[in-house]
Amino acid sequence: MAQNIDYTVASPEAIESELGQKLERLRLSKNINQTMLAKEAGVSRRTITRVENGEGISLDTLIRVMRALGVIDGLATLLPDPTTRPVERIKLGGHERKRARTKKTSDADAWTWESESGE
Repeated sequence: MAQNIDYTVASPEAIESELGQKLERLRLSKNINQTMLAKEAGVSRRTITRVENGEGISLDTLIRVMRALGVIDGLATLLPDPTTRPVERIKLGGHERKRARTKKTSDADAWTWESESGE
């Protein structure tokens, strides 16, 4: 049994390896061999081996494999929905943010010439 990792401090390689192991365990729990999964996902068997070994794959391949395993709904929880922040919506008057903006510096933080400081 593999241990859970702390995704906040784990390296990308460790996360990729953990995800590959989870996909392999899921495949085996469904009694599907690599060749069958590869055919269903539309990828090569070698690609499935690379997925399960955490050897670097494209997002397209991950989506195909997850769809073939019937766990594509898991992608919905991958990233939080930014539109479900009621406090932000109230601040914005019910509108959604269209662009990011940097914070303005206050007058106290404004830069001045040394000669203007009164010395």
